[in-house]
Amino acid sequence: MAEAGDARLADPDVEARLGRLDELLEGLESVPGPTTRSATEAVALLTEVYGEALARVMDHADERVAERLAEDELLGHLLVLHGIHPEPAERRAARAVERLRPAVRERGGDVEWAGVEGQVARVRLTTGGGGCGSGCGGGGSEVTDAVRAAVLAAAPELTAVEPLTETAPAFVPLTTLTHRGAP
Repeated sequence: MAEAGDARLADPDVEARLGRLDELLEGLESVPGPTTRSATEAVALLTEVYGEALARVMDHADERVAERLAEDELLGHLLVLHGIHPEPAERRAARAVERLRPAVRERGGDVEWAGVEGQVARVRLTTGGGGCGSGCGGGGSEVTDAVRAAVLAAAPELTAVEPLTETAPAFVPLTTLTHRGAP
């Protein structure tokens, strides 16, 4: 008899199954008829029942266990899907920005969480001065895209990420500000 741990799927196997599920559902949706409607309804009902089961698990979990469940990538996504994630979207998105901050700083810029307005996340992006320009290593849009992807992955309930871009001032020596040329 197989042990319980033997039936577990590795993350790549889960991703492969989710990809195949998307393919199958897209294929079903492209075929009209009552069989297609019945199949998609069956998937929707099954998803609702599993969501209810997951919600009941969360009802019985203490705060520490709920946090650990939410930290698991797959479970976290399912909790968001079913609207039962214990942590607000804003907090999850802010944490995603903080995790990206060291990589953005390595490129000569900075990223800071600026909050949520409606369903739109706001982040303050600073590109480095002194020759970094608007890319910090050739990719201002790369940084923006990476921040957008990380925020929306952590909090898919948000509809957009709006970067508030700033350019850090280049260093200006004090002597140039205090020294006046002769008239």
